[in-house]
Amino acid sequence: MGDLMHALPALTEAKEHVENISFDWVVDTNFSSVPSWHPLVNKIITTDHRNWKKQLFSTNSRNSLREVINAIDGSDYDLVVDMQNNLKSAFISYLSKHDVVGMDAKSAREYPAHLAYSKKVYVNKYLHAIERQKKLLGEAIGYNYRADDINYGASHKSFIKPNIDLPGNYVVLVQNASWVTKQWSVNKWQDLVKYLEGQNIEMILPSGNLEELKRAKEICSTSSKARAIDLMSLNEVAYIIKNADFCVCSDTGLAHLSALTGTPSITLYGPTQTSLIGTTGINQKHLIGNNEDINQITVSDVINEMGKKYLS
Repeated sequence: MGDLMHALPALTEAKEHVENISFDWVVDTNFSSVPSWHPLVNKIITTDHRNWKKQLFSTNSRNSLREVINAIDGSDYDLVVDMQNNLKSAFISYLSKHDVVGMDAKSAREYPAHLAYSKKVYVNKYLHAIERQKKLLGEAIGYNYRADDINYGASHKSFIKPNIDLPGNYVVLVQNASWVTKQWSVNKWQDLVKYLEGQNIEMILPSGNLEELKRAKEICSTSSKARAIDLMSLNEVAYIIKNADFCVCSDTGLAHLSALTGTPSITLYGPTQTSLIGTTGINQKHLIGNNEDINQITVSDVINEMGKKYLS
């Protein structure tokens, strides 16, 4: 999810150089809401990469793949760019009849994705992901990107108010993460919840699946002011984050969503190189655990940082 949000500033910048530009976006169906947030996206072509990976040779997977390729090949695009540059996106690029622009062998995220591209662009791997996307699209279209201008350009019109009672003021705690090494411990989250309860602060904890929801409920069990909400669509979660007073996030996609909405946030990091894929935008703060260990970040560290931006 974060990778998709990293691409949005590139679209915004392209508009400055090509007045009538618009984009069709090929995206995994699980994250198809993200492209809909940018007003320059005209059509969204959804894929089902997760099922393809599990059942690549099944009839349903082959038919689904064929539909995606036909949707791409059925349009006379001026330009096709693989912004992801990994093996999944390169597979689609390779099967398409279009000439595709992508990163070269020294730049692509996954080797040998570059073999799928007709035109290859060198993009330094030590740039932040947002800057890499901006450089790639700029090279593909033919303009010099600006590294110091990060504008997601997202509209919030697609965000959906969930059918729950939201407090007038609240903090969002994003406790879930896909890797264990990116998860702050349940005990630390519970200690933070207890502290915020003492400050009379309402807390909302979203989740992406049932396992994460179970963990969220365990964290909330220590306080009546913390609520683990049921599974919701991404557009509903986006509404909740957009309207929050503050967020404390694990290193996961929703942290990047808080950057996109400009919600003041602290994101907790362990093994991630924040210079490459850390949250970027206004009101964003990173706390990084010593020795790449997220649990070296103390509850006091988070409280002190929140105090600078929110609690005071």
